[in-house]
Amino acid sequence: MILALSDWWGLAAAAGAAVAYAVLALATPRLSAGTIRGMLLAAWLLHALALADGLLGEPARFGFAPALSMTVWLVLTVYAVESRLFPQMQAHWALAGLGSVAVILAAIFPGTTYHAIASPWLPLHWALGIASYGLFAAAVVHGWLMTRSERSIRLAAQTDAGVPLLTLERLTFRFVEAGFVLLSATLFVGWLFAETLYGPGLAWKWNHKTVFSVLAWLTFAGLLIGRARLGWRGRKAVHVLYLGSGLLLLGYAGSRFVLEVILRRA
Repeated sequence: MILALSDWWGLAAAAGAAVAYAVLALATPRLSAGTIRGMLLAAWLLHALALADGLLGEPARFGFAPALSMTVWLVLTVYAVESRLFPQMQAHWALAGLGSVAVILAAIFPGTTYHAIASPWLPLHWALGIASYGLFAAAVVHGWLMTRSERSIRLAAQTDAGVPLLTLERLTFRFVEAGFVLLSATLFVGWLFAETLYGPGLAWKWNHKTVFSVLAWLTFAGLLIGRARLGWRGRKAVHVLYLGSGLLLLGYAGSRFVLEVILRRA
């Protein structure tokens, strides 16, 4: 276990982001709306600097924890945009808590060192995969808000999601559809150009990462078909979304966690 951050400014950015996120998660009810927006923006920027230090440093590092940290950062980016369109959406306290944990994990578990990259197209392949992670994670957050809103309606209680249920459902599946497109592109590129991306002799292999990723793709495909043909909605659709997201999480982050932390292999 070593710090992933090579420069003092990277370490300072990670520490600042973790503290700002933690304060937001714990003290949101006592903060004004302007203070919340300012602290969230500051934490988001510091988080981005910490990610840049790990990815663009010499040598660059990447692994399960940086992947999770970048996923959370992307979800926060989506939330920042949506909060402008739907000011009543209230999920920053939960996302801030996740952000704090993600930044700390990325600092403790730096991942694998990459001294050389086999293909200049490999970062694009990684970017597609991480972007699909972020979109599905955003879908999970919206699915969680949708479940809370639906439960409040059934109990005739006031919902604290802040957004109408049908709007949350529509947003959830927009993210699922976009994530499915990017995941399909990631798998297709990995299958068709594996040796170009990773080097000679490194063709497509049915390892743990591949199996879980394909299972996740099939689950999301089933979710979209079930919604279009069978009218899946509400809790059933959200549960399938959770299942697919869990499989996708195991596909890269889970496999890398086993290699890096349990087996201590690069």
